[in-house]
Amino acid sequence: MYSSVRERLIHLHHCRGVGWKTIDQLLRIDQTLSSLFSLPAPTMSIFPERNSSFFQDLHSPVIKSMIKTYKDKHIHVITIFDDSYPNWLKHIFQPPWVLYARGNIKWLSDMKMISVVGTRQPTAEGIRALKTILPPLIQAGWTIVSGLALGIDTAAHELAVEHHGKTIAVIGGGIEHIYPKQNRALAEQLMRDHLIVSEYPPQTKPQKWQFPLRNRIISGLSLGTVVVQAKEKSGSLITASLALEQGREVFAVPGSIFSEQANGTNKLIQQGAKLVRTAQDIMEEFEHIFPIR
Repeated sequence: MYSSVRERLIHLHHCRGVGWKTIDQLLRIDQTLSSLFSLPAPTMSIFPERNSSFFQDLHSPVIKSMIKTYKDKHIHVITIFDDSYPNWLKHIFQPPWVLYARGNIKWLSDMKMISVVGTRQPTAEGIRALKTILPPLIQAGWTIVSGLALGIDTAAHELAVEHHGKTIAVIGGGIEHIYPKQNRALAEQLMRDHLIVSEYPPQTKPQKWQFPLRNRIISGLSLGTVVVQAKEKSGSLITASLALEQGREVFAVPGSIFSEQANGTNKLIQQGAKLVRTAQDIMEEFEHIFPIR
């Protein structure tokens, strides 16, 4: 059916009931995945409760045809076996087996990536901080990675566009189902001039559980994560925690003790995140890799 392991992996990635652990298990059994496609249905006991749908999808000509349409739709498919797979991402816990992207995929090879995350309800002070910190980073050649969410994420992407920089949006759900809908126009611009990435096949509708998983990619693509305003319990703090687990730097912009949006960032600083006032505070942490001119 397929001539290479990457093609078999991409098809497998579209099958119902297949998650990260299932693919890991199958690759441990057969690194080429070739035997999987030749097994008869009755012998497949990988997950008995879903054998029927899995076997149907595994041999589905519809899935095979759909994958062929991606090129015409300008959707790039990158597997963990490809040279174009992002270097930093490859070293995280449970890196995505497959990435689907629209835009300039050469940017995935950039080494100078920094993630920027924060609340969906930023204050004027938070936006002002972002406008102070990001432009010098952009001018210094840093690619801005964020999650296309409302608030800080949106502002970070827009600042990168405004200052003629580079930005990558990592989304939950597939590329054909942009969430939130309010960012559809921004997403179209990023897919045309920048880059949008997802670990889910393009036709996948976004689900709530996908977003915490998405956060590991945001932090995993980057050398560090900057949190600009976050409540004490938020997805931004999950991203910061994942960055620490991945051995990456965590930066936080301090705020007023009376601001709910600053509770999370102030707590991060208490726990050891670097307090950030300027772009210089971030760049000096990587001066041993990228000398500041």
